[in-house]
Amino acid sequence: MAAAIAIQGLTKRYVDVWQKQEVVAVNNLNLEVEEGEIFGFLGRNGAGKTTTIKMLLGLVFPSAGDATILGKPMGDIGVKNQIAYLPEETYFYDSMSAWDLLDFYGRLFRIPNPERQRRIKLSLEKVRLQPEAWRRNIRGYSKGMRQRTGIAQALINDPKLLFLDEPTSGLDPIAHAELRDIVGSLKDEGKTVFLSSHQLADVELICTRVAIIHRGKLLKTGSIRELVSGESTEVVVQGKALANGALEQLRSILPNIEQKDSQTLRILSDDDEKITAVIDLVRGVQGKVISIVPHKRTLEEVFVETVRQEDQA
Repeated sequence: MAAAIAIQGLTKRYVDVWQKQEVVAVNNLNLEVEEGEIFGFLGRNGAGKTTTIKMLLGLVFPSAGDATILGKPMGDIGVKNQIAYLPEETYFYDSMSAWDLLDFYGRLFRIPNPERQRRIKLSLEKVRLQPEAWRRNIRGYSKGMRQRTGIAQALINDPKLLFLDEPTSGLDPIAHAELRDIVGSLKDEGKTVFLSSHQLADVELICTRVAIIHRGKLLKTGSIRELVSGESTEVVVQGKALANGALEQLRSILPNIEQKDSQTLRILSDDDEKITAVIDLVRGVQGKVISIVPHKRTLEEVFVETVRQEDQA
């Protein structure tokens, strides 16, 4: 399958005038996104996600490296009508309605009538914006309605590739779930989605593959199935002696022990022998084993583990 996005050595440096030093926002990024997949681009705030997207869109010029979008060089004018972008913060003309806004963008894409009107209706229906709100001013829209309008705007040109930056941020649970499903359904239409999100549970549900970026550097990439493969065991133990010398003994067996309170510990490991050694030690100091539960790894755990390992390196 052809690559919708192919990035080679993409780098962005800039000078922080306040700190008077060079900052590397994106560092030698190499990445491929296949056509027809929903690709999750993950990282903490300031990791370089939005900078990467803006370079791919031609809004920011790279310091080094290159990329192709739908087989065309990055910044190629001819590919603009085949891509769409929804930024994290959407800014619309509040005096316009959703219908007027989409009509405006449709005209920018030179979509003729009546095709433009058909696409406006289809896009608004697809994002499940209530028909009674189509002609109302955006000024009175809720956050969820604005996000729906933003996704509809991104769909008006029937793009092959969409860049979505935090599309479900700040929404109530119902709107969140609905918009997540809408984004997930784009794959069924053969569209490619490059999704930047902090909602890792959503990413795990709808993305095919993900990449984890930290301080501008690509740390890990792979399919969801590969990254969360393998099971571990979660043990919760309790006892007064655990707050004293026993805790250090436990950490000599398994360093990553979470202390829930002064007498309760959560231990997670995929090493059965070490789990057994921990349980024996707890019982030896008259501690109590509260629970032993098989635990399937989540994308959030993979993300936190990957970033923390990089910070400690």
